[in-house]
Amino acid sequence: MKDSQLLRYGRHILLEELGIEGQEAILQGRVLIVGLGGLGSPAALYLAAAGVGTLVLADGDQVEASNLQRQFLHTEARIGAAKAHSGKAQLESINSETKIIALPERLEGAALAAAVAQVDVVLDCSDNFATRHAINHACVQHRKALVSGAAIRFAGQVSVFDLRQPHSPCYHCLFPEGKEVEELRCAVTGIFAPLTGVIGSLQAAEALKLLAGIGETLAGRLLRVDALTQTFRAAHLEQDPACPVCGPGSGIR
Repeated sequence: MKDSQLLRYGRHILLEELGIEGQEAILQGRVLIVGLGGLGSPAALYLAAAGVGTLVLADGDQVEASNLQRQFLHTEARIGAAKAHSGKAQLESINSETKIIALPERLEGAALAAAVAQVDVVLDCSDNFATRHAINHACVQHRKALVSGAAIRFAGQVSVFDLRQPHSPCYHCLFPEGKEVEELRCAVTGIFAPLTGVIGSLQAAEALKLLAGIGETLAGRLLRVDALTQTFRAAHLEQDPACPVCGPGSGIR
């Protein structure tokens, strides 16, 4: 590690649980962030500031004025720009040593699978079930750790699906694909801006722990956040033995 890095990441290195070895693992880490909105904004900023070696930013949308209430990765000057390019510009201004790869597209199919295969950790910061299930399928296929977050109105949730582990549940175990689940959009129902910062920051924290191999992650747990009452509740998750995506009979794991 260079002297400049020892200085920059000194507060991390002082942590006994992390130290130089953990910070070096972060510097060599590769993370894919799908979605650069309310969740992806704080997650990307913290991961870049922490020195993650490579960040892949995937988002097919453009910056809109209505995004700026919570998506502080973007600025007024970049309204109309691709979110992936806007995010890349902002992150490079924070940490020039982090390699930023911008993918201004909605990742799906072979492109999604290829992007997942090339990283160590995937952050699902998307806003719809179709994308979440597609990301989950790719992470199960390539046995990658998935940090999933969601937020709507005043309620948020975070979980880690550590698909490197043989008995870890996947996103499908929690929300089966095809099951009738009401899909809420913040454009219709609203979203409390600081909540997205809380959830996205928690996703970043889980990603850094996974890269550094420290602590206890949210694998096998679902953390629910209520911003109105400021309460945090955790529920235990188990693999569905009949899950067609990750179960023993799926043929994938």
